[in-house]
Amino acid sequence: MLKKNIILLILLSIFIIGCRTAPVVAITDAPINTESGKTPPLSAVTHDIIQAGIALGWQMKKVQPGYIIATLNLRKHMAQVDINYSRTKYSIFYKDSHEMRYDGTNIHANYNSWVQNLEKKISAYAYSNN
Repeated sequence: MLKKNIILLILLSIFIIGCRTAPVVAITDAPINTESGKTPPLSAVTHDIIQAGIALGWQMKKVQPGYIIATLNLRKHMAQVDINYSRTKYSIFYKDSHEMRYDGTNIHANYNSWVQNLEKKISAYAYSNN
């Protein structure tokens, strides 16, 4: 009986950990830093953001100069973000999601990891390509 209770407790813990939520992360005015120190043209920033997203499995849609909608589909989950950018900075904000338990403030914690990974990849691309 004790063994069954321990197994049940472990399974319940795994379920709870896997379903945790956290406040939605927003990236606001992250700088476009380049290896050369020069401000890149907007077209280069656009290219780097799109390539960074694609490298991580995001579908990138350029809506207009300075604005991209990025969508990530993993298993049954979907996360969509707005990326607003200029030659010197960019921001990533929540737009939409599916199966992410978004309640207006909190969302599945994996969303935050995905957005933070996107931020790191954009920064790395911009730094090394300009």
